[in-house]
Amino acid sequence: MSAKKKYVLVGSGGRAEFFYSAIATTYKETSELLAFCDTNQTRMDYANELLVQRYGYEPVRTYKSDQFDTMIEAEKPDAVIVTSVDRTHHTYIIRAMELGCDVITEKPMTVDADKCQEILDAVERTGRNVRVTFNYRYAPHHTKARELIEDGTIGQVTSVHFEWLLNTQHGADYFRRWHRDKRNSGGLLVHKSTHHFDLVNFWIGSEPETVFAFGDLLFYGKENAEQRGVTQFYDRATGNPNAEGDPFALRLDNNEHLKRLYLDAEPEDGYRRDQSVFGDGINIEDTMGVMVRYKNKAILTYSLNAYLPWEGYRIAFNGTKGRIEMTIVEASYVNSGGDKAQEGALKGKTITVYPMFGAPYEAEVEEGEGGHGGGDPVLLNDIFGTPVEDRFKRAANHIDGAKSILTGIAANQAIRTGLPVAVGSLVKFHETR
Repeated sequence: MSAKKKYVLVGSGGRAEFFYSAIATTYKETSELLAFCDTNQTRMDYANELLVQRYGYEPVRTYKSDQFDTMIEAEKPDAVIVTSVDRTHHTYIIRAMELGCDVITEKPMTVDADKCQEILDAVERTGRNVRVTFNYRYAPHHTKARELIEDGTIGQVTSVHFEWLLNTQHGADYFRRWHRDKRNSGGLLVHKSTHHFDLVNFWIGSEPETVFAFGDLLFYGKENAEQRGVTQFYDRATGNPNAEGDPFALRLDNNEHLKRLYLDAEPEDGYRRDQSVFGDGINIEDTMGVMVRYKNKAILTYSLNAYLPWEGYRIAFNGTKGRIEMTIVEASYVNSGGDKAQEGALKGKTITVYPMFGAPYEAEVEEGEGGHGGGDPVLLNDIFGTPVEDRFKRAANHIDGAKSILTGIAANQAIRTGLPVAVGSLVKFHETR
């Protein structure tokens, strides 16, 4: 039997448990977790407590963020898992590769063009591998869409209409957290839409060429609330009587996991997980429309709104031989607020094929279990288990990671300038080996 692959994990917040729980349970025969690294010791201590009490794993060593090099030297991991705040991804990705490690990073790979270029250059310089965890690629219904298109069911895809709805539970959550500052997250067109733009690249087998966009903050934020007649405000929900009865309030003391992960960790770094979505200091958009021209001449029209009554999306693929319509309804959730399997879990799905000269029919899709429409368990096996040969090539590398975020980065630039953006002007790709 081959030796276990060794990992360390940077960023022990909400997303980290997805990875370390898998290593500690399903993949403990193939993988080994050696250490956590974070800016916050309290949060790492709680992650270790979960490892022991929830997953039956031995506690791992902990290192503060300024001890990253020391950790790599002492632990000698094969790969570093990066689940820190988005704006810090590039720092850990690059340094890990320089120190001889491969990288598994949560999406988005990074938040702007300069950081993206630094990662591309570092991969070229070090020869190490970067894996971006696009779990939505692995959802059975998304794989089915790829299969239908690849098999020529509707001929050549000429246009895609993609409407994503975030509801008042999940969508609002981005406006409570560090994501509300575009410097941290790149805004929703990078942090969230990287999933969606990657799916379009994956589905149609092309990449973005020109991007134009509009976007604004039209619902969340104090000024918008004031215009709707709101007069009672608060800076955070926990312990604040003004938050009583507010459906947008998140009280950390009402959820033991959120309390231990964030409220108890506040004295170390001051990070507040429960900020008011109708407060000041929000500089990301909640209403966005994007148009993209791809290198294969297909056109994407994309819409993202973060305050709607239901959670899910509608997609239409138009082609030279017909049309595919997909409607997906997802379970609503708050990050780290409950069962991980409920994150992006399916409540309903339909894929309808409309041949140009034939009767429409429903495409058969296998049922998947787990988060992100059943994609999470398949992704985890691909990373930590025994990957099987994949006709659809769902594993995503740094090039895929870059091409997904560049649509959102270009869209952010178009919103700022009012001008279309040539994606090729943002970064320079190196020739693949």
